[in-house]
Amino acid sequence: MDTAIQNYARTNTLRSPDHYRVGPFTVRHNPGWELKFANYAIPDQDAEPTDGDVADLIAAFRERDRLPRLEFLPSWAPAVEPALLAAGFTVENRAPVMACTAETLLAPKPVDGLRVAEPVTDEEFTSAAAVQHTGFGGEGGPDDGEIAWLRAATEGGGVSGLATVDGAPAGAGGCSAPVDGIGELAGLAVADAFRRRGVGAALSAWLTSTAFERGFTTVWLEPGGPDVERIYAGIGYRRVGEKLNISLAPA
Repeated sequence: MDTAIQNYARTNTLRSPDHYRVGPFTVRHNPGWELKFANYAIPDQDAEPTDGDVADLIAAFRERDRLPRLEFLPSWAPAVEPALLAAGFTVENRAPVMACTAETLLAPKPVDGLRVAEPVTDEEFTSAAAVQHTGFGGEGGPDDGEIAWLRAATEGGGVSGLATVDGAPAGAGGCSAPVDGIGELAGLAVADAFRRRGVGAALSAWLTSTAFERGFTTVWLEPGGPDVERIYAGIGYRRVGEKLNISLAPA
């Protein structure tokens, strides 16, 4: 499963229109979205980068005004983490990777007044992106890249979702298009006023179920912390591995 998930992530990065290559790395670059989670590199399988490869990668990120950062499963390329640490990178975290299939998916608890649907209009996409923007600590309105990500998920064979409670935007997220049946649930955010009411679990279950209806065989994700991991476990997600998030602080 580690290899299948990492192959999905790398293939999905290669599909992104603004990706670029540096040595044995593929970089997912998002020109309209500065969020660090939307800009990162993935090494080739079993890559053994030289000092020069790492220096070139750092320079490429900084030329584009982005934080040098990588996300990958260590088992995919064991030699990469030591090379990055030697260059001054710092481990952000080692995040659990969770996966769900149609057989393990569980129904969430109902939430009064909740409605979940895929955005269709410009206003709905903007509302969904605004929930994500503030949910991830942004100020003001959503970035163009956030809206584009949701649209790309919907139009590319994936899923996007906007949750409302009594008509008010309450949550948003998506599953990007699958690779060999595997897709990622990402970008899930719940507005402050609606947290701890079951909105996140209900929205996650809806996105996952809809993905299966569209032909996905497995949906995976990276929970943001132990509390979030428990929410996903409650709807049928189970740990299948660990992902390394590692970055280089600004000079």
